[in-house]
Amino acid sequence: MVKRFVIAFAAFFLAATTASAAFAKDPVYTGLFSNNAVDGYDAVAYFTEGKPVKGEKTFSMEYKGAEWRFASADNLAAFKAEPEKYAPQFGGYCAWAVSQDYTARGNPENWTIYEGKLYLNYNDEIQKRWEADIPGLVAAGEENWPGVLDK
Repeated sequence: MVKRFVIAFAAFFLAATTASAAFAKDPVYTGLFSNNAVDGYDAVAYFTEGKPVKGEKTFSMEYKGAEWRFASADNLAAFKAEPEKYAPQFGGYCAWAVSQDYTARGNPENWTIYEGKLYLNYNDEIQKRWEADIPGLVAAGEENWPGVLDK
């Protein structure tokens, strides 16, 4: 009986890990327990207010398989008109991590607008590393994107 259980468990584990490896990560980071892009923050507000602002469910839309929330109807309209202008680069994954050829959570509190594009990073320490060479790290990230989603 124990032997059957061990074999069944091993077969299940092998199937589960093989199946998960076969699927690429989502093109927009949403975390494990939500479908909110940018953790529910308003991507447009970074450009218009210069700071992270929580979005409202009232002002939301779906884009690239994720729910995007906004603080106002005007910001929702701006995003609808030009989503690529406002959506964070590298799908909202940590920009520094993408430059290093892996993915990590992008934190809406650790952000930069560089050459008109929004980049998120994992935490304050990673943000400092990012700020030390933004042009070089952007170039490295662009080389790795979107292939890094398959890793």
